[in-house]
This record gives sequence, C-alpha cells and structure tokens, in this order.
Amino acid sequence: MTTLGFVGLGLMGVPMCRRLLAAGHPLTVWNRSAAKADSLRTAGARVAANLGELARGSDIVMLCLANDEAVQAVWQAEDGIRAQLRPGQLLVDFSSTSPALTRQLAQQAAERGAAWVDAPVSGGVRGAENGTLVIMAGGEAQDVARLQPVAACLSQRLSHIGGHGAGQVAKVCNQLIVASNAMLIAETVQLAETAGIDASLLPAALAGGFADSLPFQILAPRMAQRQFQPLQWKVATLLKDLGNARQLAAEHGAALPLASLAAGLMAAHADAGYAEQDLSTVIACYLPDGENR
Repeated sequence: MTTLGFVGLGLMGVPMCRRLLAAGHPLTVWNRSAAKADSLRTAGARVAANLGELARGSDIVMLCLANDEAVQAVWQAEDGIRAQLRPGQLLVDFSSTSPALTRQLAQQAAERGAAWVDAPVSGGVRGAENGTLVIMAGGEAQDVARLQPVAACLSQRLSHIGGHGAGQVAKVCNQLIVASNAMLIAETVQLAETAGIDASLLPAALAGGFADSLPFQILAPRMAQRQFQPLQWKVATLLKDLGNARQLAAEHGAALPLASLAAGLMAAHADAGYAEQDLSTVIACYLPDGENR
C-alpha cells in the first residue's frame, strides 16, 4: 500500500490523521511537540523520530502547518523534507500558505523529481472530524489524481483549481469570506440583542435563506451563548489568512476595502488577548465593558 507521512498535529491535523488510520492507510506522523503524537500512536500510527525518517519512509508526505514560516522550517531543516526527497514522491500541503511560497517549493520539489500539490482545506475541526472537508488543489492533474484515494476519507470534495498555487488562491478567497463574515455575524448578534430579541433563535429562523451559511450556523449560537469552547478556529489563523488575502490583492492591484476593515477589527481583538482563542470570541468586540467575556 501507499505509505503516508503526516507533519503537523494541530487542531486539524489530529482528526485528519485519525480518519486516515480508520480507513486503513499506513501512516507515519511527526510533530514539533512530540506529545501531540501520543494519541495517534495508540490509534495505530507510527511516530517518526525526526522529519528525515518520516520523509524517507513515505510515498506521500502531507503537511498541515500554521503558516509560511512553519512550512519553510520543516522543508529547509538540515534533515528535513527537502533533503530527503526522492523521484516519484508526492508532497501534499494542506496548510494555508501564500501562493508565492507554494510555487517556489513546488519548483524545488520538481528539481528533485518529486511532485507538489497545494491542497488547503476548509470545513474547520468539525469537517476534519467528520471527513467532510472541501479540498482546493493546485498542481498537475496526474498528481491531484494520486491524492484522490487519500482525500476520499478526509473530504466531501476535492476540486482541481489549476496549476501550482491555484489551490492557495482559492483558499485565500474562501478565508476572505469566512473571516469578514465572522465580524458581520458578531455585529448581527450584537444588534439582535440590543434590539431586544433572543439572538440564539436567529440560526434556525434564517436557515435556508440568503443570509444562511455554515459559519453563521456555527458561530452565531456560540456568540449568543458566549460559548467559546471547544476551540474550532483560532483568531490568529483567520488573521493570518486575511493578511495573505491583502498581500495577494496588493500583488495584483485588487481592492479589498471590506476585508481590510475586518482585518483591522480582528487585529485589535487579537491584540486584546484573544489571538489563540476561538473565532466566536470576536463578539467581545461589541460587548459593553465589564460584561463577562
């Protein structure tokens, strides 16, 4: 069977690995904080001692990391992934990173005879747990096809968007909507409460209408009930994605006035101590001083 290696055991990585193991895929994992691999070892994963060991033993190497810097770190390490590449290997990056970095790393992989697919995901922790993520892939068609059997147990849909970097562009567009929408949902909950209605009733009332969305159905009840656990999306992650969107817009001369406003509001929220907390906490931007947050 095709051997899989998975690097990055965060909010998304752990449930994705659990689904790969449940589907019977031979899986080796590695994480900078080794303790995060313990539960996966119990579930049947092999835990690599280092990145080089994982890369040498995997036909498909998958990354699910926080940002450009984290991807570059595992790629460029002395005994990292790039140093161990061999012809025929497939690199799959589930991380949300900049299209420019993706194209750079895809070229470096090709120089060693390996293939790269940027395959960022959307659907949050719930989607990762349920295998209902959507995957936006950039790369060569035959390489995306190689990913399909793996993606089948992780996602409801794998879409080939275009060449290297196209998947990351699609994810930037996705996050532009999600992050900006989160701020608007918070304003909606605040307005409903200020006007004297129970904001927790809105998701059911608006379900199926033009205002409905998966973020609305998840975030609005949590905001209305001030229920910020379990962690689903980190504020810092969405803020990073908004930064990628603004950078991409600047590169292509596109205007993002609404996203820029959302980014400013979210940055202030992060600076107030919420960076590592759930996205639903943005309701705190609109709460009166002194209310329990």
